[in-house]
Amino acid sequence: MQMPAQSKAPPRDNHNQEATPFHDKQFLKAITVALMFFVGPTVAASARDARPVFSPTGPDASAYGEALGYPIGPPLKKQSNMVGNYSHADQLDPTHRVAADKPSLLRRAPQERALSYTFQGQTHSLQDYLDRNPTTSLLIVRDDTILFEHYQYGRTDHDRFYSQSMAKTITGMLIGIAINEGAIHSIDDVAQTYVPALTGMVLGQTSIRALLQMSSGIQFGQDYGGSDDDAKLTRMLFSPSGLSTSQAVSQFNIRADPPGTRWHYANINPEVLGLVLTQAAHMTPAEYLQSRIWQPMGAEADATWVVDHNDQEIAYCCFSATARDYARFGLMLAHDGAWNGKQIVPRQWVLDATQPVVAGSPLAIEQGPHPWGYGYLVWLMPGPRRTFVMEGVEGQRIFIDPATHLVLVHTAVRLKPTHDIGDSELLALWRALLDQTKAK
Repeated sequence: MQMPAQSKAPPRDNHNQEATPFHDKQFLKAITVALMFFVGPTVAASARDARPVFSPTGPDASAYGEALGYPIGPPLKKQSNMVGNYSHADQLDPTHRVAADKPSLLRRAPQERALSYTFQGQTHSLQDYLDRNPTTSLLIVRDDTILFEHYQYGRTDHDRFYSQSMAKTITGMLIGIAINEGAIHSIDDVAQTYVPALTGMVLGQTSIRALLQMSSGIQFGQDYGGSDDDAKLTRMLFSPSGLSTSQAVSQFNIRADPPGTRWHYANINPEVLGLVLTQAAHMTPAEYLQSRIWQPMGAEADATWVVDHNDQEIAYCCFSATARDYARFGLMLAHDGAWNGKQIVPRQWVLDATQPVVAGSPLAIEQGPHPWGYGYLVWLMPGPRRTFVMEGVEGQRIFIDPATHLVLVHTAVRLKPTHDIGDSELLALWRALLDQTKAK
């Protein structure tokens, strides 16, 4: 088995700043960033067409480390380091590389998309949104055409942005491919069928379906407070604890609810699916992603996926890619798994994974006739229209509308992991964009 190339970083408490993977583009990038500081954010878009617009600054830039050049180093979520860390994760932790090959074509609209949206009783533009929110990249595409592409805080279209939990949806699509190929026999198989080390454990006796839908019933606290079960799992995965990844997840061995009866968001679920995928496919998730999705969809740049101290990908987070490659992934899902002239993810899997939930379903996150819901490691927006979103804490989002083939990619460095006011504003922006697109 040919393993994907690795980018080895020092341990978390002993960081350095080794070279990024874009060795052949570093000089160009340095010149581009330098020009931004001298001629301003419209250096690449003086005519306001749909080419990328780069800004050397952003909201509250001084607190985000502007004077220090947006430094890279621990801790990950220290405000002055977040811009650098969330675009250079491979300098903080070891990663597996996901190699690109031949890029698929993305065209550019002759003019940049303009949009007005209403939030808290006020009308705003896309630039207003960027002026007030700590967004590192905002990209809007439809079919094969880029409509809007802006970067802030000195970031460029060569930077790879940290996905946080958007990576979960990537894991879910890889599981669908493995089922289609027969590596996994059934979505209703239990995890121990493929991971013998989990035999007899509660997680081992949980179906792949329940793990995908966050309805495993496992008792697992996740409140982002730093002392919950999620923090405990992360420490075990990243510190040289002597535990294998399967031993680490097995520390959580209490079932609070029968599988499939209650939705509860927990990183432990996709982490077990990462083990299932590794064992079933006989290759790492990074290698599987590279051969099954990344190269077939025509990614233009290598991606990276952080691995734990056992060299196992963190299946619930920590994938990094350029904004345009995130857009290609979103466009592939918007076309029900097809892109670059290929059916990449089985169409029926994408449909099953992203169907709106009905009121009263265990996967309905709120009450009402058209509730928010959860599919196969993806968030389902209120229906009946099938629209869904990949989400990560601190503002990582990919909104996807299959009916119009519209995709919005958003990366950010918000200080609050959840319930930030920017979440509500971004949702208002997306809905206005969707209404505008449907009207055309």
